Amino acid sequence: MPHTEEDIKVMLDRIGVKSIDDLYSDVPSEVIYDREYDIPSAMSEIELRKHFEELGKKNQALTIFAGGGAYDHYSPSTIGHLLARSEFYTAYTPYQPEISQGTLQYIFEYQSMITELTGMESTNASMYDGATATAEAMFMMVASAKKKNRVLISGTVADRIINVVLTYAKFHGIDVTVIPEKDGISDLDAIKKELEAGDVAGVILSTPNKYGIIEDYTGFADAIHAAKGYMAINADPSTLAVLRTPAEWNADIACGDGQTLGMPLSFGGPYLGYISCSKNMIRKMPGRVVGVTTDADGKRAFVLTLQAREQHIRREKATSNICSNQSLMALYATVYLSLMGKQGLEEVNRLSCDGAHYLCDKLVNSGKFTLAFNKPFLKEFTLRTDLDIAKINKRLLDHGIMGGLNLGNGLVSFAVTEKRTREEIDQLVTLMLED
Repeated sequence: MPHTEEDIKVMLDRIGVKSIDDLYSDVPSEVIYDREYDIPSAMSEIELRKHFEELGKKNQALTIFAGGGAYDHYSPSTIGHLLARSEFYTAYTPYQPEISQGTLQYIFEYQSMITELTGMESTNASMYDGATATAEAMFMMVASAKKKNRVLISGTVADRIINVVLTYAKFHGIDVTVIPEKDGISDLDAIKKELEAGDVAGVILSTPNKYGIIEDYTGFADAIHAAKGYMAINADPSTLAVLRTPAEWNADIACGDGQTLGMPLSFGGPYLGYISCSKNMIRKMPGRVVGVTTDADGKRAFVLTLQAREQHIRREKATSNICSNQSLMALYATVYLSLMGKQGLEEVNRLSCDGAHYLCDKLVNSGKFTLAFNKPFLKEFTLRTDLDIAKINKRLLDHGIMGGLNLGNGLVSFAVTEKRTREEIDQLVTLMLED
């Protein structure tokens, strides 16, 4: 936009190109858009508001019983009001600590809260989402292991996470082996057999797993550490208020998605990844680590203690080149956790657990569903049925309900959060069991 014809000519001459079109000579002509853009003419403010209201009506708000890594938890209205404050909403990366104390403080508080939830020794900020955070955990394990370039990932980790890990690994020359599940849980014997090769840098597990099962990881860390490997657990942070933490399983890394900390589904985002680790791995951890110190006057001050991943510091040697600030969503999680507190998080999990088991019992007692795996679950579970799941979900959708996730082979998973009422669950069951 600001360049004159003369500016453009000088730049083209410098790189030896005759026209801007020549810059796209490698692009096939059939994929180049050469028609007029369908952009509406200018509108007044009232016209624009009406236009967006009409667009918004195309979205169908649903009562959600699906999970699979994104859960319909309650979002206190206070969070939206605080996040909309200009000092938060317009804040950028806190490169200059002397004018970024507010941003640095809430990142510090966020790190402190996630560290307490996971039980680990340190936590970063700036991860995009849970899937890419898991891929970054893979990089950490490979970077920390000596001359080992293979990572194992349990088949009970969500498929979308496995796919992201495989994609990141492919373009970094890392060999990833997916360990087939055994009766819905991770196969320790299969993992031990792979560890015998001596080339495994680490193992990735999850809790709860993709079926909603709360796995027992007794003996996993011992086997992995004995083979001089590292253990990472992708964990739903909300559930860590009541479940054993990654630290209690003796994991080296905890990672996952902070969406469950009150972030609305919003038709697909935003999300927030997190990584926590033991102190000996902190220099391999991407993102930022904010610390607290004192200034020249002895007052408490916050600083960027570590930012080892930053491309402006050591781009070619960095463990990762992720450079999103993402701190607005870190603030979201911080406000949510502050409002809920320990008692509130426990209550969220209790209500979710009660609702999930109530729905599970209703469907199983109907005789048309059976538990796919007779193992403990919290808010998500998987059933087996001969019914046509696609047909049932279409019927539910017609009544404003998003049903369970069709996993194929007669498996369907449901998730129930504290937002779901008994009346909503009963309506779901009635509609599902209609002939």
